[in-house]
Amino acid sequence: MAVHYLEIVSNEVDTLTELYQRMYGLSFGPADPDLGQARVATQADGALIGIRKPLAAHERPITRTYLAVEDIQRAVKEAEESGATIAYPPTRQGTRGIFAIVIHGDAEHGLWQR
Repeated sequence: MAVHYLEIVSNEVDTLTELYQRMYGLSFGPADPDLGQARVATQADGALIGIRKPLAAHERPITRTYLAVEDIQRAVKEAEESGATIAYPPTRQGTRGIFAIVIHGDAEHGLWQR
């Protein structure tokens, strides 16, 4: 299991990017339209960390981990068969790949196929 993208949704984007830059030495780029205007940093292993504001009034701050999967269609089907709700079906995200969000219990899980 490998983390592809760590998404942090917060109203304090500037404060958090500064914190992560100081704590981890990350370098965040400008707002990325393919990732909801998140400011994104790439780690040495290729994993992404994005910090963005909520995209809608109903979206609450959250930290969501997107795990890399080989076959997102299969992973979403297996999640659904095990009782998960599909919050966001497999969707192409610009040139970065395909993502989905599933909810099982009270936990949101992100899936990402490169």
